[in-house]
Amino acid sequence: MILRLTAAILFSACVCAQAAETYPTKPVRFVVPYAPGGGSDITARALGQKLGESLGHTFVVDSRPGASGLLGTDLVAKSTPDGYTILLADSAHTINSVIYKNPRYDGIKDFAPITLVATTPLALMAHPTFQPTLKELIAMPRAQTEKIALGTSGQAGGPHMVYLWMRTRTGLVLNEVTYKGGGPAMTDAVAGQIQLVFTSLAAGVPFVKAGRLKALAVTSANRHSAMPEIMTFKESGLSDIAMVLWYGVLAPAGTPKEIVSLLHRENVKALQAPDVRERFAALALDISAGGPDEFRKLLENEVRTWRDVVVKANEPLQ
Repeated sequence: MILRLTAAILFSACVCAQAAETYPTKPVRFVVPYAPGGGSDITARALGQKLGESLGHTFVVDSRPGASGLLGTDLVAKSTPDGYTILLADSAHTINSVIYKNPRYDGIKDFAPITLVATTPLALMAHPTFQPTLKELIAMPRAQTEKIALGTSGQAGGPHMVYLWMRTRTGLVLNEVTYKGGGPAMTDAVAGQIQLVFTSLAAGVPFVKAGRLKALAVTSANRHSAMPEIMTFKESGLSDIAMVLWYGVLAPAGTPKEIVSLLHRENVKALQAPDVRERFAALALDISAGGPDEFRKLLENEVRTWRDVVVKANEPLQ
């Protein structure tokens, strides 16, 4: 019995090693759980192009928006763990684990971390005609602020959670409008359909540079080198609001370690390419190519952080 079990283990290890040697033999689906145009989409397309060039098969970016990222993420969680379906996750991945009573998946147990890709601050942005600064906005009466529309990428996204954090800290109440991703929210902000939008600095930089949006403040501890003229929340009087949005690559749990290692190495190589580094820097994306174990620790820490925010905000679970 022991001999048969040992043989089975050795056979399985051999199969996994052979799979990694030949992987990929067909296109890989790179799922983004949001609508096109946001920071996740931008990041996935930059990585997917390089991975496809390096590995010889196309990495097809597949946008699957809906339910604050739950739909696309659930699709990956339930996919065959063979490396041919991977996920570009962001901070909402761990937020979903604490804001939903019955999430469709376990954000840690159902996934194999591949690599942390990059971080970027969130930014509170406004239509160019919006006059108040963040300090002035916080000081306005609630009867005025609750009429001001704030766009966010979804009920459990990083922008929504930072708004909760800010609301708890200051009492500021806005008319939050949730979208299926950061892209549609910014589209409406640019068009003047909403006055404010919380989005990643990475996604908002092109609109600020073009004069189509203006940034009121960023959530990083210090001003960001990409746009040092933008004030921080700390400088606006909110000293305890400092966080960054992260992007990372995950595979379904059970994906062979050899394929996970290969994808980690290839992602790191892609992030070291001069054109990718230049593009990410211009978009305020700070490269952070951490390994699988480091990424898993980040996921675990994020769950603890956002659970605390939900409790303090007295946010009802979805």
